[in-house]
Amino acid sequence: MIHSVRFTAVLDTNVIYPIDIRDLLLWFAHYDLYTPKWSNDIMKELSKVMMEKNIPTDKIKAQIQRINQAFPDALVKNYEPLIKNLSLRDPNDCHVLAAAIKANANIIVTNNLKDFPHEYLAEFGLTSTSADDFITDIIDLNQKIAIDAFNEMVNNRRNPDLDCYQVLDRLRQRGLNQSADYLHSLI
Repeated sequence: MIHSVRFTAVLDTNVIYPIDIRDLLLWFAHYDLYTPKWSNDIMKELSKVMMEKNIPTDKIKAQIQRINQAFPDALVKNYEPLIKNLSLRDPNDCHVLAAAIKANANIIVTNNLKDFPHEYLAEFGLTSTSADDFITDIIDLNQKIAIDAFNEMVNNRRNPDLDCYQVLDRLRQRGLNQSADYLHSLI
């Protein structure tokens, strides 16, 4: 079940950026609602995406360092040898699957579901889900803790300071409609 730190999820780059989705996922992890995992390749992709958004290199490095420091056990290592034996529609996604296998993860959280076919992932005891579905499931199984995590995320938000309803609107803008609606119903 998702309501345990024993439940492990590999976060694909497209759910680590944009920041609003990442913040919610990481606050949920901070509240021990699941265990997050990622790889150096995922972080390299994150860096590339942020560069494309014209974020200064020093800020990119600082953000990635903060993420890794906040979750020192999240970084999956020694997954690279598995990559060459994997076959996905987009070969550039094989590193995500390799990290999930190496981490003995339960799920890959990605908004790129078409490139992670359920039948193939099942061969490795894995599944994939969108960030919205994953977050909604976490909320459903742990409403009190999830709303506590959300409220703390809102209270710690800077640049810009937003109230909970403004944050919910931003989550909806990022495609987290179910999650935002569910959180809204609990406030």
